Amino acid sequence: MSGSEAYVTLARVQKVQGRHGEVLAELHTDFPERFEERRRLHAWLPNGQRRELDLEDYWPHKGGMVFKFLGVDSIEAAEELLKAEIQIPAAERAELEDGAVYVSELVGCRVVEVGPPEREVGVVAEVNFGAGTAPLLIVNGDGGKEFMIPFVEGYIKQLDTKGKRIEMQLPDGMLELDAPLKAPPKTAPKGQ
Repeated sequence: MSGSEAYVTLARVQKVQGRHGEVLAELHTDFPERFEERRRLHAWLPNGQRRELDLEDYWPHKGGMVFKFLGVDSIEAAEELLKAEIQIPAAERAELEDGAVYVSELVGCRVVEVGPPEREVGVVAEVNFGAGTAPLLIVNGDGGKEFMIPFVEGYIKQLDTKGKRIEMQLPDGMLELDAPLKAPPKTAPKGQ
């Protein structure tokens, strides 16, 4: 973050695309159409510096987005943006419909399984998309244990992103899925 203003990531630059300064980025937004009106962007570079960029053109390509920025006109100039996060100030985010949340609001939330008894599962470290129909909350629990919990409406009892708390009612045994299986008792073969 720069100063007191928070930023959100819309895309992450993966590689140089073409010979005229274009870059291919992985999208982290559900609103790529907003690039049409959103031309002033910021690059958070791997070295920790922020760079202001003006979007000249963009187009979808192989599941990502190709960006062409003003003044980035060569392969060498594009290479300076590799692994950069393309961001906007948080205050400029798109309005969400009721019940929708930003992924960035979920990260850092404590996940609590409502009881009885109530138990704290851990803290959301990231949200994984593409593993199924629902995003997975990657939750870090005690003792380095990691849980993958589907973020589906049927499990959510209370969502308080400002208070950083998600209360969920999970199916019996979901958190124990990675527990070792108990071996059935061994019996001696008959006749011995």
